[in-house]
Amino acid sequence: MTTNFPSLPPFPYGAVYFRKSNPPQEDWERDYGTAGADGMNIFRHWFMWSAIEVAPGEFDWGEYDRQLDLAAHSGIKTIIAEFLSAAPEWAWRKYAHARYQDAGGKPAVSAMSGSSATGGFPGLCLDNPDVLALGEQFLSKLAERYRDHAGLGGYDVWNECNFNRAYCYCPATIERFREWLRGKYGSLKALGRAWYRYSYAAWEDVDAPRHLGPYPESLDWLQFRIDNAYRLMRWRVDLLRRHDPNHPVTAHGVAQTLTDHGPSVNDEWRAAAEVDSYGFTWIAARRGDEPWKHFHAVDLVRAGSRGKPFWHAETQAGNLWLQPQVAGRPRDDGRLATPEDIRYWNLVSFAGGATGWLCPRWRPLLDGPLFGAFGPYGLDGSRTPRSEMTARFAKWANAPAQAEIWKARPVRGEVGILFAPESNIFNYLQQGSTDWYAESARGAYQGFFDLNVQADWVNIDDLWPENGKPASYHLLYLPYPVHLRPESAAKLRAWVEQGGTLVSEGCPGYFGDRGRVGTVQPNLGLDELFGARERYVEFTPDISDDVTFSLPGADQAVPGALFIQAYEAAGGEVTGTYAPGYGFVGGLPAVVDHTYGKGRTRLVGTFPGAARHRAVGPVERRGSPSGSTFTTHRLAQVTGPASADRLAASGAFFAGLLEWAGIRQYVRTDNPAIIARLHQDAESGSVVLWALNPTREPQHATLTLAGPWGPFNGAQLHWGERCPSVEDRAVTVEIDPRDGVIARLNR
Repeated sequence: MTTNFPSLPPFPYGAVYFRKSNPPQEDWERDYGTAGADGMNIFRHWFMWSAIEVAPGEFDWGEYDRQLDLAAHSGIKTIIAEFLSAAPEWAWRKYAHARYQDAGGKPAVSAMSGSSATGGFPGLCLDNPDVLALGEQFLSKLAERYRDHAGLGGYDVWNECNFNRAYCYCPATIERFREWLRGKYGSLKALGRAWYRYSYAAWEDVDAPRHLGPYPESLDWLQFRIDNAYRLMRWRVDLLRRHDPNHPVTAHGVAQTLTDHGPSVNDEWRAAAEVDSYGFTWIAARRGDEPWKHFHAVDLVRAGSRGKPFWHAETQAGNLWLQPQVAGRPRDDGRLATPEDIRYWNLVSFAGGATGWLCPRWRPLLDGPLFGAFGPYGLDGSRTPRSEMTARFAKWANAPAQAEIWKARPVRGEVGILFAPESNIFNYLQQGSTDWYAESARGAYQGFFDLNVQADWVNIDDLWPENGKPASYHLLYLPYPVHLRPESAAKLRAWVEQGGTLVSEGCPGYFGDRGRVGTVQPNLGLDELFGARERYVEFTPDISDDVTFSLPGADQAVPGALFIQAYEAAGGEVTGTYAPGYGFVGGLPAVVDHTYGKGRTRLVGTFPGAARHRAVGPVERRGSPSGSTFTTHRLAQVTGPASADRLAASGAFFAGLLEWAGIRQYVRTDNPAIIARLHQDAESGSVVLWALNPTREPQHATLTLAGPWGPFNGAQLHWGERCPSVEDRAVTVEIDPRDGVIARLNR
């Protein structure tokens, strides 16, 4: 599945081009000619309100008209990225009451954008009806002007789908918050009881919390901000569709839901639900180039898209200079983008299911803090070795010979990792950061990734979606479940009762409804689900990185982190204990297994996911034919005790979960440096193997397929230097550095 939209090319491949005033106007025609000749078929431009409505009711479309005319002439489709977030300078003066305000009442001022060197950012607050009407006028005129243009491909709304965590406390937003609270609580008295504020006499007494903490008012405030942001996203989408029903609407986030859901309203699932297709920004120079990182991001966006097509909407194809994210990191950690890096990053996104690719610059900006960044072409628009690699992919991805592999989609992963939004929010409110939630979730992903197991992200609300069918994963892992809503706990119980297998980290639902500690732990009826009761608990995250526990058959003690909860069996079976002599929990039950309905559970009293994430450092990947060390993590990231032994013990824990749950791994490799994924065409049943080499040395591996995957008797090569050899369920690959093999397997 690629786009399914007639106005778009089969496989969109291109870049963001025009961000006024870059690139220079005299180069446009030549650049379009170069892009078309190099196989580029899509450009996205920033249609900034502040650069178009130059005076009230006076619109300057000239340079934007030229972009679409050139696109139509060159066979390149245009994605119009609307930027209401850049308000006209005159509007900042005329509608000063609508400026965003922080918790202290300080209003925003018109600022330059580092990504375009254009003023008007961050825009004005659309909760103000007069500014919303102005924005509606601008978007209406934009759609009416270009909806019949031959160069138009579609629209992109709300760039990167996140919101400044400081905003907004303007009077209009506070009034909308009160309306939201009326809808939730029904009466002022009910709200006062819920918030422990018993002396409200009028709704005007209700304010948004100015100092956030783990209280009901802050939980409501953050949830309102999320709901309000996606309400305004829906308003944009509905408005554009009303004026132009013939072109798709897309959007893209930043794949940061695990860290920024609570503070910055990031939510891949909610954003993707509003649009026809979705996408994401992921830049190795900013995030790091460890192999798991890019994969976890593309997997997160695929999960949020729920079957819709999605693109890597902003991906790196050039270097990044003088930014704080790169300081102290080696050159080969994404800072200097080689053609081979670009090749590998393309393959990772496609292996994860992306069927579109755009770089955030076609040629780099000439001014601002992001000068020279990201673009595959030179500062003057000339071709470079990097652009030659993107041109190769642009032509390859749209060649008729690749149509079959784009029909195939990533298979369902062997396991799922649950995303519980409320846990992320509560971590932020309790600690001022989502680090512990993100460490636990990402560490669980790393634990499975190390084994070449595909772990899919699963929103807890999708355990029982509207169709009434439970999520069809045999094993789900629940990281950092410290705060759960009662409805989430009910879904977990129902899912396991119907036959699911659930592994939960410690303190599940410890903080329940309204963030209140339950007097029975596990809380919210989860003691029955897990067949366990709390015997002892420690919230000592600063001194708990050395906690370990045992499991039957394990050769090494398994590391934990953060909190420590010990149990007594209440229907379940104790299967693991804390290390003898460790603090007050030495020898106490750490793991309880239980059968519940048709399913079963394993409750672990600490946080193996966070422990795995923290146990970083150089890791020797055994099995490499060259015998070299394959470094997957930077030593500078160490937060707790780090050693090969701790990594091995974490790996054994996650491998043991597969064995305990009776899961057969899809693809086993005798060379752990190789990452393998499977795609399948739902109509024909054909299977496509993706095998990637993230190292900078050639790699050889034999991949053994299991379950429904095989037997096979041959392969058709779609990418790579050498076709794999296939014998039954064994596929042998040889892969060049920073490259991959894509092969359709023949039965």
